[in-house]
Amino acid sequence: MPAPRIRRARLASLSPSGRLVIVGVVVAIAIACFLLLFIRGSFDFTFPRRLTMLGAMVVAAFTQGIGTVVFHTITHNRILTPSIIGFDSLYVLMQTLMVFVFGGTVIANTEGIPKLLAQTLLMVVFATILYRWLFSSRLGSLYVLLLVGVVLGLAFDSVSVFLQRLLSPTEYDTLSVELFARLSDVDADYLPLAFGVCAVVGVIIWRRRFRLDVLLLGREQASSLGLSHKRELTVMLVLIAVMIAFSTALVGPMTFFGFIVATLAYQLAGDYRHQFVLPMAFLLGLLTLVAGQFVMQHIFYAGGLLTILIEFVGGLLFLVILLRKKGTL
Repeated sequence: MPAPRIRRARLASLSPSGRLVIVGVVVAIAIACFLLLFIRGSFDFTFPRRLTMLGAMVVAAFTQGIGTVVFHTITHNRILTPSIIGFDSLYVLMQTLMVFVFGGTVIANTEGIPKLLAQTLLMVVFATILYRWLFSSRLGSLYVLLLVGVVLGLAFDSVSVFLQRLLSPTEYDTLSVELFARLSDVDADYLPLAFGVCAVVGVIIWRRRFRLDVLLLGREQASSLGLSHKRELTVMLVLIAVMIAFSTALVGPMTFFGFIVATLAYQLAGDYRHQFVLPMAFLLGLLTLVAGQFVMQHIFYAGGLLTILIEFVGGLLFLVILLRKKGTL
């Protein structure tokens, strides 16, 4: 038997719990390497900085990975991502409007937890109003929601591009820094709040993991089993809104990162149940960021390009899977 077939057979023989343990061990090794290896200069300066970056990675991996898996479950489509409803576009529009109205110095002068909370609250309110309007109307449905989200996202992008063309070169350079994910530029003061939000949302989703399994069956089957499909759908959409909005406000837009993580989690979890898929998505997301940052920073000396590389690879993966579906979406 060829070696690749042997490896696939061994992987298939592992239980979902065993796979989680293996991935968890690999993540622990990657974290240890990231925190402790190649420290040049003062340890007291380098270690806290890396620890802060690791905290940002944990938040991004949790919110993007978990949020995308739950979004795939309720939409019954593994191509769509939460960004489809315009979160990234709304964030870009908010940043662009701030610079356009108040000038380039407003970004540095308004940094802090109030700004983070204001951005998150605005995006969550936008999503909540959209959900309530759609699901309370006669035409309300998940597909209408996705269509409206796409249209609004395109509208936000168009307004942002128009305003950016009116900015001076200096203001545009200042703005462009905010429009890319920035794992290495997160204030440590934000992390306790971020961990608290992730903990609350994580507990709610974990307690509903079996309901998510039922939602996989579809609206009719879930309703026949006694599950309030509309209520669960609304709750999950609001939780996704909170996670993606907070992640975007904290580290910036990451359009395809969650898609990569969720796609890998489905392949490696070895089980459809969310009690295995959700932890796998989080661990794989954390492994991608930690190992990727370690390799890019210490081998290619381009640590700041990690998120750009992830978006590029994610975009290619998205196109490949989209073309393989051949119109079955």
